[in-house]
Amino acid sequence: MREFIVEADGGSRGNPGPAGYGAVVTDAATGEILAEEAEYLGVVTNNVAEYRGLLAGLRAAHALDPTATVRVRMDSKLVVEQMSGRWKIKHPDMKPLATQSRSIFPPDQVTYEWIPREQNKHADRLANEAMDAGAKGEPWSPPASRAAAAASDSGKPAAAAGSRAAGAARVGAAAPPSEQRLKTPNEQQLSGAGGETPNEQQPSSAGGETLDEQRLSSAPGWSSAPDLGAPATFVLLRHGETPLTPQKRFSGSGGTDPSLSEAGREQARRVAEALARRGTIQTILASPLTRTRETAGVVAARLGLDVTIEDGLRETDFGAWEGLTFGEVRDRYPDDLNAWLADPEAHPTGGGESFAETATRLAVTRDKLIAAYAGRTVLLVTHVTPIKTLVRLALGAPPESLFRMELSAASLSAVAYYADGNASVRLFNDTSHLRP
Repeated sequence: MREFIVEADGGSRGNPGPAGYGAVVTDAATGEILAEEAEYLGVVTNNVAEYRGLLAGLRAAHALDPTATVRVRMDSKLVVEQMSGRWKIKHPDMKPLATQSRSIFPPDQVTYEWIPREQNKHADRLANEAMDAGAKGEPWSPPASRAAAAASDSGKPAAAAGSRAAGAARVGAAAPPSEQRLKTPNEQQLSGAGGETPNEQQPSSAGGETLDEQRLSSAPGWSSAPDLGAPATFVLLRHGETPLTPQKRFSGSGGTDPSLSEAGREQARRVAEALARRGTIQTILASPLTRTRETAGVVAARLGLDVTIEDGLRETDFGAWEGLTFGEVRDRYPDDLNAWLADPEAHPTGGGESFAETATRLAVTRDKLIAAYAGRTVLLVTHVTPIKTLVRLALGAPPESLFRMELSAASLSAVAYYADGNASVRLFNDTSHLRP
């Protein structure tokens, strides 16, 4: 069986601060470098960056040979001990990343080894290259790309090292850091999601505001704390009503994909007018489902903007419950429903998406968008689960808080994410624009 060595590192310039990761995959038998990975992450903690480096390295190794054994070598004692199962993972930013990392290879194919920092220089160099590139507003490029660019500029063939790297796997560059996100009747009123199990909530780098920040957050509108610069502000719009919404039927991404009703289209027009009056939206992103695309289209036409589809904003897959009311699910699948309401790791009947899986997906999406839209105000047209999860995570609230939030069709919420890693909930379930 083939054996790979994955060396990974991550760092932040400040903790949290501008961060990046690096990872390199080598053939254990020959020492040949098979893949290099690096990415600028925006503002996250050092430990999150280290976990992101691990995740990228494992993905690259899996792309090369999913049957291989992998020896992970890192200078992070925390990551090595947690991934080896000797230390408990309590921090909500790291738990979803660890879950993703464990899912790439079967557990018996991966071992972890701590190494001194001086033995991890390759991955450390890649991480710093990514941070340097991010500071310039540029993406990190692998050696093959740099060699090809140099060759193009000089008219000479690319160097051998660049050619070798051209064959290296380039995996997972679009998937960013974490912290991190149910739903039942009201699309359901029992709605939300959660990425961490109860009793493992600890203060995270993205939570915990000072008194001054709380005061600023309570100010009207979507203003920014001046000493931190303009935040990435996500204005969260739940789509308008569909025929299933008034009936409070499960409507996720696992089969039911209804269009807006006439009432829903009118709601979309009203929210479009309200956003046009405010005049702060710079970009529109939408879930790929029909009801969100239709809502986003109405708003975009009014604001004169385009719509970008973001798959990570899709609703939870509710499996066999799709199209059913909460009462129908309770009658047909009582044990599955009780487990799902009590445990974020439980799945809806028929292989739907668990709260934890939804939270992990949305955490990655959120952090990618924070990095991409720093200082901008972005409209995210999405669903009950993603919105409640973003709010829950910004507040540092436990998973069960998702069942204590009301989120109406075509409502607006807003969360701002600052350069120091803090988040501020600015608005929740505003429906004032829907009133006559």
